[in-house]
Amino acid sequence: MKILRLISLLIDYPTAELIAEKDALLAVVASSGLPAEHAESLSVFIENRCRGDIVDWQEEYDGLFERGRSLSLLLFEHVHGESRDRGQAMVDLQNQYKEAGLDIAVNELPDYIPLYLDFLSTQGDDNARLGLQEVAHILALLACRLEQRKSDYTSLFHTLVGLSEVALDLDDLRGQIAGEVPDNTPKALDKVWEEEMVNFMDNAESSCGTGNRPSEGQRRDQYIPLNTELLNASAAKQA
Repeated sequence: MKILRLISLLIDYPTAELIAEKDALLAVVASSGLPAEHAESLSVFIENRCRGDIVDWQEEYDGLFERGRSLSLLLFEHVHGESRDRGQAMVDLQNQYKEAGLDIAVNELPDYIPLYLDFLSTQGDDNARLGLQEVAHILALLACRLEQRKSDYTSLFHTLVGLSEVALDLDDLRGQIAGEVPDNTPKALDKVWEEEMVNFMDNAESSCGTGNRPSEGQRRDQYIPLNTELLNASAAKQA
């Protein structure tokens, strides 16, 4: 599912190299077969972002995804928070990646959404859709929170939810988060980071991968589900 590779790049930290590939990105969207609504919103996102200043884009990105936890791009942040359970979940996910033929670099967090999408993009359409279904509630939660911030990143996450083909009550989710207190203010950030962050990767095996993407010879014939039975239910509770 090539479109997942593109969305992975758009959700990842913006770079000048990405902007330089605007025409190629638009071509992928045009040939993706997405419903018109999603294709148009992705194209508008690419056009608007690539015509702007890269420093402004990066500053906005930091403000959205790097401050506070409500818009964290780490999947297990929305399930386990900063508890030690998250450490084991990430070790399990990293091992599942390895079973599917993907070795990630030691400094990569397995539950980073762009990495997860990049992996799914190599696993075939059916397996990719199953992988999206496992995290659809988290993706929908992020989409609704981005709506609150009036961010055009909303379109990326709505497209992912659409690709998952999971029927979700987004109005219900919007209602659940309507009273959330912003967690990206200086006061909120000071409170959050009073406690020392736990290094969840201490127990992870070191790997020396060649990057995020599987090589051409790595397996693409199996689906390895996330080992989190309560993933969707927990995400709903966090809303």
